[in-house]
Amino acid sequence: MKKPLWIWLFVLGCLPPVAGAERPNILFCFADDWGKYASCYAKTEAKPGPNSVIRTPNIDAIAKQGVLFTNAYVNAPSCTPCRSSLLTGRYFFRTNTAAILQGAVWDEGLPSFPLPIQQNGYHIGKSYKVWSPGTPADAPFGGNRFAYQKSGGRFNTFSQNVTKMVAGGTPLEQAKQELYQEVGGNFKSFLDAREEKKPFFYWFGPTNVHRKWVKGSGKALWKIDPEALKGKLPPFLPDVPEIREDFADYLGEIQAWDAGIGVHIEELKRRGELENTIIVISGDHGAPGFPGGKCNLYDFGTAVSLVVSGPKVPGNRVVDDFVSLIDLCPTFLELSQTAAFKDINGKSIVAVLQSTKSGQVDPDRSWMLTGRERHVAFTRDDNMPYPQRAIRTADYLYIRNFKPDRWPMGVAAKGDLPPSWDQLENDTYRAYADMDASPAKAWLVLNGNKPEWKWHFDYAFAKRPLEELFDLKTDPHQIKNVASDPAHQAAKAKLAAQLDEILKVNSDPRLQDAFDKPPFSDLPAQKKKNPPKKK
Repeated sequence: MKKPLWIWLFVLGCLPPVAGAERPNILFCFADDWGKYASCYAKTEAKPGPNSVIRTPNIDAIAKQGVLFTNAYVNAPSCTPCRSSLLTGRYFFRTNTAAILQGAVWDEGLPSFPLPIQQNGYHIGKSYKVWSPGTPADAPFGGNRFAYQKSGGRFNTFSQNVTKMVAGGTPLEQAKQELYQEVGGNFKSFLDAREEKKPFFYWFGPTNVHRKWVKGSGKALWKIDPEALKGKLPPFLPDVPEIREDFADYLGEIQAWDAGIGVHIEELKRRGELENTIIVISGDHGAPGFPGGKCNLYDFGTAVSLVVSGPKVPGNRVVDDFVSLIDLCPTFLELSQTAAFKDINGKSIVAVLQSTKSGQVDPDRSWMLTGRERHVAFTRDDNMPYPQRAIRTADYLYIRNFKPDRWPMGVAAKGDLPPSWDQLENDTYRAYADMDASPAKAWLVLNGNKPEWKWHFDYAFAKRPLEELFDLKTDPHQIKNVASDPAHQAAKAKLAAQLDEILKVNSDPRLQDAFDKPPFSDLPAQKKKNPPKKK
């Protein structure tokens, strides 16, 4: 029987504000589909890549004032399970039906950090997205009780709105400023509603980096020349004009995200609140609509940006410790002096933040666990997921594909081939539906039968073996599977045993194939049906 949330709050015994101790404000900026792309990461890379093209001055400033993490990962590269694990501090497969995307239902018996922090004397609020799908009254942020969005939500579809305004005669910079003012208005209304001297926790969660964007907006709105990416894309992406343009548009949305963060920083400065505010900036997984990104356990899908600044956080540091976003739950609880949750997997990073060291700070932070189950419907028969778990260390990435007979991104849609560009780009064809519809996906599907692009097509969509192993010292982009190489058998055996132990100790439902059965396989009847063929 599920326990009501108030019982969890009582059991947790949330602490009252500590007399004489000034607790920090917390600003959590968390973007949809934002991977490890910010200009501050360019200095950490062996050779120039997209981070040498993008410009994110506000994120860079926070990184310089605090800590830039080079090994931050989501627990699952799909928004709902990632956010479920972040909010609870648990591995995604320990969040019941919140461990999947479509069909997810929040388990009211799961403790999550926002409401206990609020009960402990913090003024809490959010704008835009926290958890999905939907936000029930007893879900992590208490439904819409703490939402501050009356100034507007057009930032969520940034390129669409700015492009439309510019087409209507509004100057480009003025159009941008109108959307920034909405973002600032939401934050100001939140701060104005605070009782005097109360610390605050605010979650800024726009969805603009999520698909879909206006084609060509990276150049039109941000002057990002797609040709500047030539020779700088990861090798699993075809380096062709269509995909360079699509990636430039992705970077443009990240630059808009950066500008939205800047609005919050300026408001904190104006109110004299910046010095006592912890700022945490991250995203819920890698790039959408590109091979190897969102819904994949390769770094392009699971590695994310993470920068943190604030009081008692020595600045100008680059830290290599492995950090999972499940670690943010206990971190926020510790920072707010709220009682820690029991039975969680996350480990607070406060000690790492308050260290003066760079490089590897905590020697125990040497590996990371990731995984996935079902993302969307229409991908495989009977709503079956694509179950994966992985261990990532400094030297290796080991992936286990539990059902190698299934298609990783879903099956190709039935009907006449090839589909049209419009069908693929607008997701009306439902081909390989676990990859978001995009110009990059459309190009790859329509060109994948050509010999020069077959490897790229197979990398994105073909079936995968039971085990994948990548030697990161020689293969940082994870494109050569060495699982059958005799030279790597000892490493594979060690990582496989480590993975088995973790899943067993944490009673992963996948070990009994529970994710293939109800309640995980349940969906409303209309969602179980395949979409009608396009006439």
